[in-house]
Amino acid sequence: MRVLITAVGTRGDVQPALVLARGLLARGHGVRMCTSPAFVETARELGVDARSMGVDMRPPTRPPSPEELQALRAFDHIGDQFATVEAAVAGCDVVLGANAHQYAAPSVAEAAGIPCVTAVYAPVFELWRSTRDAWNARALERVCANRARLGLAAIDDVLDNALGDPVWLAADPVLAPPVEPGVVALGAWFEGTPGALPEEVEAFLGAGERPVYVGFGSMPVPPGMAVALDAALAGRRAIVARGWGGLELAGADRLVVDAVDHDALFPRVAAVVHHGGAGTTHTAARAGVPQLVVPMFSDQPYWADRVAALGAGVRAGSDLADGLERALACAGGARALAGRLGPSGVQATVDALEALV
Repeated sequence: MRVLITAVGTRGDVQPALVLARGLLARGHGVRMCTSPAFVETARELGVDARSMGVDMRPPTRPPSPEELQALRAFDHIGDQFATVEAAVAGCDVVLGANAHQYAAPSVAEAAGIPCVTAVYAPVFELWRSTRDAWNARALERVCANRARLGLAAIDDVLDNALGDPVWLAADPVLAPPVEPGVVALGAWFEGTPGALPEEVEAFLGAGERPVYVGFGSMPVPPGMAVALDAALAGRRAIVARGWGGLELAGADRLVVDAVDHDALFPRVAAVVHHGGAGTTHTAARAGVPQLVVPMFSDQPYWADRVAALGAGVRAGSDLADGLERALACAGGARALAGRLGPSGVQATVDALEALV
């Protein structure tokens, strides 16, 4: 079986798909992947036939030129998805769209006469439906034009076409219970095999009490957030991940790092302060450490509320110092939650893909 995976976005969108790709390869299947430019080389290093799709979502290292800005504004994300997926689908037996923004994959698979399924990382269907009009205003005309070019009938709803029926849910069923009938719950895609931590991180961990981890992944750091976090962490040791937003909280009891293996680090910290991405939420939950979730948009408020409802942490309010204190008091609940979580959903997902072919 050869599987075409389409996954664009930030690390939280793409990393689970890379884990699934590794699982497919381990079972002897071929994997082709259309993904964001930032992750093409990583995919190729795994042995995946990776193609670049979309634009690089990392913050630029220099101000873009007027010409670059004009090109970015003119870039047709939907047309690019269709062109890239069409060029990649030849010889594939099934298409899997990782996360909801699948403008092209269902249509290209339909034209090729092969199955297609979309797997999402959070069951936030009501949130998506509340933005249905925006999806259609943004994309319906262009999706239908590309479908016509492929000899396919027009659709009347971009979101329904992107999600498909049934939709797969790649999330832990305790953390994220399927909220609607027909959703196929397969479990979160993770490996759970900790890597090695950098020497400076090991040295910091060994030099005192467990630190608080602070990181917002690919998210920009909101105005005033660094000042509020600095105050909340007063008197505590902390490991601070710069992330794509360039978060800096330097100090005598702080270690500022770039990328670090969450599976290796989180079991050794006192708490995790983060933005509420699905991957970070799952990893902290598996580690059994309390979470202070500072949600910004999309599915992040959902994860903040789930962590709080399960007694494993707190959704941040205006007072981060108070929130951190209350989160640390959830240590027992966080340990209890870790014992309830299921295994990785990678093997179940490979089984389900095999059954489609």
